[in-house]
Amino acid sequence: MCKVYNQIGSLTTIKSHLDQNNVDDFNSINQLLNFQNNHPFHQQEIISNHSILIENERDLLKEEIDHLEKDIEINKKKFRQKLQSELEQSKQQLEALRLPQSNIIKTFINYFKSYDTKRKVRDIELNFDSKVVNSVQYSSYTLANKNSRYDYIISNFSEAVNQSCHSQLYELERKKKVIDDINNAIYGAIGEHKVLKDLGNLSDDYILINDFVRNFDPPIYNRQENDYIYSIQIDHILVSPSGIFVIETKNWSEHSLNNLSLRSPVEQIRRTSFALFRMLADNTGLLDKHHWGDRKVPIRNLIVLINQKPSEEFQYVKILTLKELRNYVEYFKHSFSAKETEMIANHLLRLNKSNN
Repeated sequence: MCKVYNQIGSLTTIKSHLDQNNVDDFNSINQLLNFQNNHPFHQQEIISNHSILIENERDLLKEEIDHLEKDIEINKKKFRQKLQSELEQSKQQLEALRLPQSNIIKTFINYFKSYDTKRKVRDIELNFDSKVVNSVQYSSYTLANKNSRYDYIISNFSEAVNQSCHSQLYELERKKKVIDDINNAIYGAIGEHKVLKDLGNLSDDYILINDFVRNFDPPIYNRQENDYIYSIQIDHILVSPSGIFVIETKNWSEHSLNNLSLRSPVEQIRRTSFALFRMLADNTGLLDKHHWGDRKVPIRNLIVLINQKPSEEFQYVKILTLKELRNYVEYFKHSFSAKETEMIANHLLRLNKSNN
């Protein structure tokens, strides 16, 4: 089996994007795709669940309202009886206080007691109904709120459901937007994973490095394009006994193939290949010496399109479909020993690690 290093780059991009946006519900590309495909179902499921919740709330409110109404009437009746008893007792006490007393001091004391008792009797008689109402004030307030909510649900059921599920629907739409923003990376990851799976079946003579990233300070001057290369990112570097394959994977539709606004992958891979050539040019010690001179490490540029490819051919770059990839890389004659192949790969891995 081919030796494989590093996670594919699109997965790193996806994970970083999801982490930055606090989306941690997904553990695979398939879960992301299922979420996108089933988005309308998830919407309807949320609305349906909250419809049931509002229906249950409505039914529960009806039961609570009926129970509260009964309790209020019972408590009002009890309070009336208590208040009536208190009124009768006060009147009886008042009659007793009016009886003549032989002791002047007792008469004086009874006068003040009579005054207070009269006030109490008058207060009860004048405010009897309001006292009964106040005795169940909290329960009546609770009942009014429940009645108001119940009437609202009956009259505005759909709006009540919308209010109930608003935050959950908002979070669903937020997650969908976060995932839609990395749609290209998702389909890129699918393509890169297919290439990884296909190349993983090569023999252990081959070493695959995924997501090779390198920054340059100072930048590399690219004379052919008359620009400076500050950094490169390569989807896959396949180090083999026949040389190095620089592989750029594109999981493009026919529309994307013909989209003039997309950057040319040919230009991209030629640029990264030149930078890789410069990185290896000064490391002749990676290969055993030959009496004729320094040996060359061939670098072959491949663009792998998962399903279809353009009919045109391009200089310095081979365009392949996924089905053609294995046969192509195995076609070339081996010119490096297993030790040399491993030394080249280890050198690239050290560069990749030092960059991180």
